Amino acid sequence: MYSSASTNKAVLEKYLSIPQGERVQATYIWIDGTGQGIRSKTKTLESKPTKLSDLPIWNYDGSSCYQAEGSNSDTYIHPVKMYPCPFRRGDNLLVLCDAYKYNKEPTLTNKRKACLEVMEKAKEFQPWFGIEQEYTLLDQDGHPFGWPKNGFPGPQGPYYCGVGANKVYGRDIVEAHYRCCLYAGIRISGTNAEVMPAQWEFQVGPTEGIDMGDDLWVARYLLERVAEDFGVVVSFDPKPMIGDWNGAGAHCNYSTKAMREKGGMEHIEKAIDKLSKHHIRHIKEYDPNEGKDNERRLTGAHETSSIHDFSSGVANRGCSIRIPREVSEQGYGYLEDRRPSSNCDPYSVTMVIVKTTCLEN
Repeated sequence: MYSSASTNKAVLEKYLSIPQGERVQATYIWIDGTGQGIRSKTKTLESKPTKLSDLPIWNYDGSSCYQAEGSNSDTYIHPVKMYPCPFRRGDNLLVLCDAYKYNKEPTLTNKRKACLEVMEKAKEFQPWFGIEQEYTLLDQDGHPFGWPKNGFPGPQGPYYCGVGANKVYGRDIVEAHYRCCLYAGIRISGTNAEVMPAQWEFQVGPTEGIDMGDDLWVARYLLERVAEDFGVVVSFDPKPMIGDWNGAGAHCNYSTKAMREKGGMEHIEKAIDKLSKHHIRHIKEYDPNEGKDNERRLTGAHETSSIHDFSSGVANRGCSIRIPREVSEQGYGYLEDRRPSSNCDPYSVTMVIVKTTCLEN
């Protein structure tokens, strides 16, 4: 770790234990102009808010977040959801926000507004989602965490769900992040080491509608903040290492009420048929660069389908859409869209899936 970036966290605890009185620290969180980066800053409130309307609209320098010109830089953040803060604890909060331009229009990377409108229209379908968020841990020099500095670890095979110091790197970060998500009320459902060493996954869901995007963005924020404390970098790049190494995705498990009920396989198959007719549209929504990032990952190798073709199958991890074997056997449940990249915007992913399968004939 770079010495200039290292601080003693035990010293910090001495100050965090100082009573703060009745006032509350609220950390406002938003998505910057890259569609991937998360920004935050903290505001002091006179008392603990009990509802969203108690939280004021705030602003920031959009020109420093790739969202505005310096001559007209004020960009506004509107609170949309509150979470307990696992770092400051007490009555302190994390506040997820939408970003808006000077003219009150959403910023280009504010996908939540449009997603919420779609989810409201599709409310009768009760869409549920569960996203498997993969990521890679890096040293501050950009090298995968725990990898030899002048070489490579052994080939893939022993690392997936591995146990032991020669198989997994960074478990402390994973455990700390898991606990932070639980504290914040995020519906984290599990975690595991992935196929490439220093690569991990956590799952969020099942959640309904807009909650999927909200919880995943805040879970990503928590992961980056935890890794920051350990002096480690989190990468959501879908192909962080070239060569014979797995990429990173954000597989999206999806169902409607009809799919989850007896006879639901018919509705799953109809949804897959609709998805097959809009493959290109979905690929453009499944990473922030309209498929350019995913092109490096969706090659047809390393448990992926080809970005150029649509496919589906039972228990097949080389398909665009996988039907879990237990779902096929019981005749109802959910489908897994394996195409979204690890750096996708979950608002865009969930929105386009619902539009294709529920709102269009």
